[in-house]
Amino acid sequence: MKNSKAIFYMIFSVIAFSLMTTVVKYVNDFGAYQIVFFRSIGTLCFTIPLIIKSKTPILGKQKKWLILRGVAGVISLTCFFHALNYLTLGAAVSLRYTSPIFAAIFAAIFLKEEIKPVQWILFLIAFSGVLIIKGFGVDIKTIGLFFAIISAIFLGLIFVIIRKIGDSENPLVIINYFMVMAFVFGGLMSIGHWKSPDLKEWILLLSIGFFGYVGQLYLTKALQFSETNIVAPLKYLEVVFMLLIGVFWFGEIYSLASLIGVLLIVFGLIYNLYLKSRK
Repeated sequence: MKNSKAIFYMIFSVIAFSLMTTVVKYVNDFGAYQIVFFRSIGTLCFTIPLIIKSKTPILGKQKKWLILRGVAGVISLTCFFHALNYLTLGAAVSLRYTSPIFAAIFAAIFLKEEIKPVQWILFLIAFSGVLIIKGFGVDIKTIGLFFAIISAIFLGLIFVIIRKIGDSENPLVIINYFMVMAFVFGGLMSIGHWKSPDLKEWILLLSIGFFGYVGQLYLTKALQFSETNIVAPLKYLEVVFMLLIGVFWFGEIYSLASLIGVLLIVFGLIYNLYLKSRK
């Protein structure tokens, strides 16, 4: 039952993050730090009132892990937004979502979670599908590749930190730590590079925070409800959603190879979940 709920939460999170990434790419005339700043504002508008309303201690219990999660989140988010300035949307997303592989490695080392050899093969199959769909049909700039991989490593670390925190913390507190740090960091780094948005851009920039809040909330819930190795690979579905958004929003056309990539991802994920359910 817990696993089913965690899977639902993660899929809902992926949809929200897909919408967030789409908007970020659409407003990429703004600098990465300014987008991080607006991302945090849009989310803090939800987290702070909800924490106050629920009378939840805003500093939480496991301050060390909460701070570490916040720092990792800021690094991952900033690097990803930087990567979008150098890579196509598909290449950046594909490279960033190698994160479940890093999450599995970190989980095996720090949480002692078991990963069967066949699961590693399935991770590689799913990852190959990601590459076929979006990853390497374009020239990859070295600096963009660097930012995307660093983002993926820290995103994988986030999965494990949240799992380590477990359900002892309110998800709002976990998100709030991340967003307060992003607000301070993004605001300071935007000084001297500020671009004033018009009304439409204000709405779009603040919507990044809304979609990010929804995605982060349900990502946190998913990781608190189940093992990292069950829910983390579902992040690959974001590439599938980005493919659909590309078709229906931007009018992109995808080849047979892209469809094969989707099948590889779905196969790798479903069979991995099947193996975990038999454990």
